[in-house]
Amino acid sequence: MTAQSRTVEPDTGSVPVVTRAGQEFGATGQSGGAVRVSGVSPQHTPATRIWFGRVSNEPGYRSLPHHHGEAETGGYVLEGTGRIWYGEDYAQWIEMTEGDFVFVPPFMPHVEGNMSTTEELVWLTCRTPDNIVVNLDDVDDSVLEGYRRA
Repeated sequence: MTAQSRTVEPDTGSVPVVTRAGQEFGATGQSGGAVRVSGVSPQHTPATRIWFGRVSNEPGYRSLPHHHGEAETGGYVLEGTGRIWYGEDYAQWIEMTEGDFVFVPPFMPHVEGNMSTTEELVWLTCRTPDNIVVNLDDVDDSVLEGYRRA
């Protein structure tokens, strides 16, 4: 069966909800230099199984080590170049640039950082079921290969 031939019954109890620019929900899980705002979440929309928001890292800033519990995380880089460090002692990393998508598995400790000391890193993030943020003990910047503060 193709998507075009599928019949889906509408949810007549709900209506679309728009979160206007500048009215995003900011009282959501944070982890240091990775600032998250929610556009769609259970905290301010009828959503029950999704968190969708924008994450920004100022030039040369990084998150604290953290994981997202049971949540699967997808991201899309809008602007800038970022890196996610993971693995034992955060010795492994992947780099992301504008237009890249990324998936982070549940319960995976990681650090997100902006690799530029002059440009902001901005990305969209989608997480199920919610924006779970479990902050872990911080690490010294020298542990994160290639990272430098602004």
